[in-house]
Amino acid sequence: MAESKGSMLAKSVQKHAGRAKEKILQNLGKVDRTADEIFDEHLQNFTRQQNAANRLQKEFNNYIRCIRAAQVASKSLLEAIGEIYESQWTGHDLMYVQTQSVDMLWQDFSHKLADQVLLPLNTYQSQFPEMRKKIDKRGRKLVDYDSQRHSFQALQSNMKKRDDVKIAKGREQLEEAKRTYEMLNSELHDELPALYDSRVLFLVTNLQSLFNAEHTFHSEAAKVFGELDSIVDKLATDSQRGSYSIKKTNGSASLPRPVSVTKNSPELIIGNSTPMRRASTENLPPGVLYRVKATYKYTREDVDELSFEVGEIISVIEYDDPDEQEEGWLMGIKDNGEKGMFPANFTRPL
Repeated sequence: MAESKGSMLAKSVQKHAGRAKEKILQNLGKVDRTADEIFDEHLQNFTRQQNAANRLQKEFNNYIRCIRAAQVASKSLLEAIGEIYESQWTGHDLMYVQTQSVDMLWQDFSHKLADQVLLPLNTYQSQFPEMRKKIDKRGRKLVDYDSQRHSFQALQSNMKKRDDVKIAKGREQLEEAKRTYEMLNSELHDELPALYDSRVLFLVTNLQSLFNAEHTFHSEAAKVFGELDSIVDKLATDSQRGSYSIKKTNGSASLPRPVSVTKNSPELIIGNSTPMRRASTENLPPGVLYRVKATYKYTREDVDELSFEVGEIISVIEYDDPDEQEEGWLMGIKDNGEKGMFPANFTRPL
């Protein structure tokens, strides 16, 4: 067995050496080589097709990685939005449902890209390495054929020492090398054009799957984000109507619907930098500056604030400590004795 392996190794080394020698002689122009211009054209087309497939696979793998990263980022962002969108705000439950829909759209999109685009692309690309092996084998067999052809020609041209036995054996080896080469060459003459022509149908099918997946995702996502935009727009409208309180910060507050002042308005007084109609001070209890009526509901956010419903009457009084007075805010007391600060623009003077 060891001798057999050694013999096989020696034969393989001899064959490689013979091919290397033949290629050197061909490159130096010492011997001719078998030409096949039609095959060379098929080979050029194959090489371009393989390079294009390799690039498409590389770029799409990168693209789908980015899609999956965007999916994770989108989910994290929408979760953060869901956490800050308070439960009492308009459309809170619908906001949650729609953000969940976005994540489902991302998942469906990612799965479609993997199953309908990437998998067929991988299958298409996998043809090229096998075909390349066959092309390389054909190249080796062509070198063997040329080498046997040149050896046989040398035997025939040696008229001084003609050996009919060697010539017969050389002819037999030449015919075997020719059959092996021509069989592979014939197969590739059929397979290479067929593979090259298949690129059109593959690209049509693959790109349609890609573009349809993109179209579906972006169309459905646009609808969901349209709903989300409507929810937030409704929140903005309700906030302007005074449905939600606005927190005062650093001695100032952003209040909804500031009082509109025109030249036909009654005489105004400025109290706490907030314009208002002059209030009647007749028949007021001691300490009450004037009375106001709530035009919007207000729910207090601090213990020193006053809650009230639309239509409630509030008596405006002085601050116990003038230093605590804040712009846009009044101090008031209700008929039930509740006392606290409140935003002036949620009321109107009586």
